[in-house]
Amino acid sequence: MFTDPSYLGQIVVMTAPMIGNYGVNDEDLESERPRVTGIVMRELSRHASSWRATGTLDGWLVDAGIPVLSEADTRRLTRHIRSEGAMQGVLGIGDRPDDAARALLAAAPRMDGLDLASRAGTRQEFQALPTGEVRRHIVAYDYGMKRNILRLFLEAGCRVTVVPPNTPSSRVRELEPHGLFLSNGPGDPAAVADAIPAIRELAGAGVPTFGICLGCQLLALAFGGETGKLPYGHRGGNHPVRDLHTGRVLITTQNHGFAIRSAGGRVTGSKSLEVTHVNLNDDTVEGVRHQELPSFAVQYHPEAAPGPHDANQHFTEFIQTLDSQ
Repeated sequence: MFTDPSYLGQIVVMTAPMIGNYGVNDEDLESERPRVTGIVMRELSRHASSWRATGTLDGWLVDAGIPVLSEADTRRLTRHIRSEGAMQGVLGIGDRPDDAARALLAAAPRMDGLDLASRAGTRQEFQALPTGEVRRHIVAYDYGMKRNILRLFLEAGCRVTVVPPNTPSSRVRELEPHGLFLSNGPGDPAAVADAIPAIRELAGAGVPTFGICLGCQLLALAFGGETGKLPYGHRGGNHPVRDLHTGRVLITTQNHGFAIRSAGGRVTGSKSLEVTHVNLNDDTVEGVRHQELPSFAVQYHPEAAPGPHDANQHFTEFIQTLDSQ
């Protein structure tokens, strides 16, 4: 969670009572460094008990310069956020906020209209190769992509070219991919100005396209849909989602503060997209598919590590789409 680029610029409140007792290791990181701005927790364990640990959480966070507030009443804070919605915050030293802290809070940017994906994604194009035979070539737009997404594509025998968020469609065409992937990422999807026309052109030309989380919202925007900020956001690993085609309920991992707008079971503003999945907690859109083009996306995280893995068949579905073209 702390290395997930989708948390860039955010203070995260942990609801589990003790954090850090497993320690940290390099194998489980979803990016090269912590991406959270701050952490609030009830109790910080300074002793790592996992046999896989290569260090302690507190030492790792100190080295990265990430502030931690422990011994907080996180149950009370969680109830407050549940009733008031996600909000801005400042971590500081002392019993009460001083003028400097209040000024810092007042100057903090609102999430609406904030393009964080351009900061979270890679700065340079790079390529990743599978260990065995290369089956297909995928170009992945990195808006804050988690490492496990790349691992799953490589395990499926795909060569992956990862490109920065502002990469023009002309460069992607030069790479001649079999498929296009739109990654997860932080911030307001409507603010990622360069992405929407590029996706519209590439997916509209028939390039098979698969999106996750922010990528799902960007695909919807590219085909006329609308997005809006959720009052609380969806966070955690136990969100029930119904597949409208099969009726199956998936338990999913989610981490997003924006969602695709819908009305009457349809994507608002789009005549070409159909809703494929819905959240059973609040009926928000959790998946979309183009009615004519080989493009689909889901709002949750099928690559969830360590889990749940109910939805990882979406990667297989995408690979099968590439094989059928």
